Formats: sequence, C-alpha cells, structure tokens
Amino acid sequence: MFFDNTLLDIAARGFILSAIGLAWVTLLIRIVGLRSLSKMTNFDFVMTVALGSVLAAAVTADKWTVFGQCIAAMAGLFLFQWLVARARKDSDTFETAIQNEPIFLMREGEFCEDALKSTRVARSDVMAKLREANVLSLSEVRAVVLETTGDVSVLHGEKLDDSLVENVRD
Repeated sequence: MFFDNTLLDIAARGFILSAIGLAWVTLLIRIVGLRSLSKMTNFDFVMTVALGSVLAAAVTADKWTVFGQCIAAMAGLFLFQWLVARARKDSDTFETAIQNEPIFLMREGEFCEDALKSTRVARSDVMAKLREANVLSLSEVRAVVLETTGDVSVLHGEKLDDSLVENVRD
C-alpha cells in the first residue's frame, strides 16, 4: 500500500492506518455525540463492540478497498445507531421492542429468587456488587437492579424514592 519493502510497508500501514482510523472515529463521535459510545442500552453496547471490530479490520487492511469499506462501515454504524436512538426517543413501542427491562435482583434486603434464576445471576455475584457499593448490612439494601446494559445498580440507605425504580420489573 505504501512501500515495496514488506517490513517497511507493514510498519507504515500499522501507524498510518491506525492514525487515520482513530481520527475518523473521533470525527464521527464529534458529529454524532458522546451518546454514541454510551452503554445506556444493549444496542449501544453492541455498537461499541462492533465499532472496535471494524476499526481493528481497518488498521490491518492490506488494500485500500478494504480500508475504505471499513471507514464506510464505521460511518454506517454511527448512522444506524443515531437512527435507532432517535426512533427509541420518539416511539415507546419501538423502545419496548428493542430494549430489555431492568429487573430487581434484591429488594428490601431480600433476594428475588425467581429473578436470580431467570437472569442466571448467582447470589455470590450480587454479594460482590454489594461489597463494591460499601454495603455493610443487608438490611440497608433497598434494591439491587440488573440494568438493561447488564450493569448492576445497588441502592442502599434509609429510604428509596419510588420514582428511581418505577420501570424496574419485579
């Protein structure tokens, strides 16, 4: 792509295509916004993983056509994510169709056994999250929620504002 010498060409491709690829992703993020790299939904997570895979393919491309296709694919991923985010914002039906519901794993200091079973989350995983959240007593736990992204939120303290968990499935 750049030089006849194989070793020199490999090094040049590694540095130059990486720089172009990163600059392109940065430009796309500036255009679309930081929301494009969030983990707010499972779709956003998949977008981030796919973007990393396409960027990896771009920086290892050995032909300009492959590199160009990867650059176009990155733009396509950002466009598609923007369209899906817009549709989610505008349509509750669309959001319900593509979005997982958050679910209680624990409520008022008690484990939600059915939820643990259906989500395949072990008690030991919940206990680890409780320790990370500096919970000192199970009686302090108001709720543990498996979020739509797969993250686990621990809500503890004296009182829980019901609006924080109004869309969480029992």
